[in-house]
Amino acid sequence: MVEMNLQADARLPAYLRLRDELAARIAAGEWRTDEALPSDNRLARDGDLSVGTVRKAVQMLVDEGLLERRQGSGTYLRKPAFNATLFRFFQMRDSGSGQSIPSSRLLSRELMTAPAAIADVLGTDEVIRIERLRDFADRPFLSEDIYIPVRLFPGFETIPESEIGPLLYPVYLDRFEVFVASAEDEVSFATADETTASRLGIATGDAIAVIERTAYSLNGTPVEWRVARGPADRFRYRSRIG
Repeated sequence: MVEMNLQADARLPAYLRLRDELAARIAAGEWRTDEALPSDNRLARDGDLSVGTVRKAVQMLVDEGLLERRQGSGTYLRKPAFNATLFRFFQMRDSGSGQSIPSSRLLSRELMTAPAAIADVLGTDEVIRIERLRDFADRPFLSEDIYIPVRLFPGFETIPESEIGPLLYPVYLDRFEVFVASAEDEVSFATADETTASRLGIATGDAIAVIERTAYSLNGTPVEWRVARGPADRFRYRSRIG
């Protein structure tokens, strides 16, 4: 058990210092997703705090999506599901298919030297490139090129496809203890080159939407860069202001 240190900035309220302390311990990999965090009472004893202070700190991490309370079981890390948020950009019209997440086909995985722009984002040019195609209702839906640092994901290129599944972030966490805490998307539009057109079953030169995503660990380190491309006529964007 790592002793808690709440002296980092005494000007902050105790619950905020505890929140930061717990976040740092999570980032250091102290707990796995199948392992409950210490109880509120235990955290209170260890930190010489009130149970109310602990509950307020833990609730902040729950509200931020880092933790989840399981009735009768305890508090656990919440497995990230940022992969699925890409699909909010594209209309999935076949309501009769029963699918909520498009299926995934890995086209290739290889060790390579990253292009300079991607190396700048990830802080290394030693990467694994993953080419993937997402299908919905038996139609190509989204073409993805994904880059991850070799130092964080050694051996990812050799994992059997049957053990990966449709979402990558849970694999990052379960196999490599890399927790994706946040992601940033940038949307633009372009025309399909031959490779993209062939993957998506559209014509070269057709309009496509392009989503570039950088995913970050809890301490803000970039752990993945990807570009997803889909037909522009299936793209949608909704924003609520106020």
